Amino acid sequence: MKLIIQIPCYNEAETLEVALNDLPKHIDGIDEIEYLIINDGSSDNTVEVARNWGVNYIVNFKKNKGLAKGFMAGLDACLKNGADIIVNTDADNQYCGADIATIVRPILEETADIVIGARPIDKTDHFSPVKKKLQHFGSWVVRKASKTSIPDAPSGFRAYSREAALRMNVINEYTYTLETIVQAGRNKMAITSVPIHTNGELRPSRLFSSMFGYIKKSMLTIVRAFMMYRPLQFFTVLGGILFLIGAAVGIRFLYFFFGGTGAGHIQSLIFASMMIILGVMTVIVGLQADIISANRKILEDIQYHVRNIDYTCTKPNDLEEKTNR
Repeated sequence: MKLIIQIPCYNEAETLEVALNDLPKHIDGIDEIEYLIINDGSSDNTVEVARNWGVNYIVNFKKNKGLAKGFMAGLDACLKNGADIIVNTDADNQYCGADIATIVRPILEETADIVIGARPIDKTDHFSPVKKKLQHFGSWVVRKASKTSIPDAPSGFRAYSREAALRMNVINEYTYTLETIVQAGRNKMAITSVPIHTNGELRPSRLFSSMFGYIKKSMLTIVRAFMMYRPLQFFTVLGGILFLIGAAVGIRFLYFFFGGTGAGHIQSLIFASMMIILGVMTVIVGLQADIISANRKILEDIQYHVRNIDYTCTKPNDLEEKTNR
């Protein structure tokens, strides 16, 4: 059983060694542990720090591409190098390395394929009260969209079995954390959560520049993922709302019409007709999107089998030449 621990990095020279030193060297049930960093276009000496420490693999981006693309490139590299389990953690040492043994345990016991580390959000001192509330609210929205019970959706501390990693796809360019949970829940993957510990803050978060920007991007990511994986439900609800508004206004017009004062409410009739038409058209769009979604599932299945063949045939230890981008 081979575990590869991957760490996305963007100018992490000051904190990377601390995070690497905290990683485990042995875990019961794991035969081999290797380490991989994704250098997401760093302009400092992040790569030099990683090499001096002795990481096994380095995925290099010449230009910063963002957390989502870095995460997927890391999964790709880990699979090519024979990982049976992949753990993703942060370069700022936010998560305790000792908890890696905890998050891989459900995979080793074959009770889950994806394990999310749930942080003690309410007890994390460097989280402001507003951020704590938003974290809880965002996780609640993801639970509703994904039909899972994950308490800490934004957590980047997570473990994937090889099977789950082969099926992962991230479309948005912002972050992988929310979309992958919606994808896993809607595709009925075995996903669970375990409590973990966190370390003190070494640097501020770089994922968002403002709380408003974080909320906006997160909500767009959740809505987009829900539209992708449950398009008929999404557009039917939206179309139903438009139709009901139109019907209500139409009934109001009929009330005045039969009361003999309908002549002054022609604009209500026009508005009602427009809303009913928009509602019906939205449901039709949902039906078309559902057909596209069915085709996407077929393509995902083909992609899974192609990946499986490709990663099985790829020889290990040729990572640097194949993943420099």
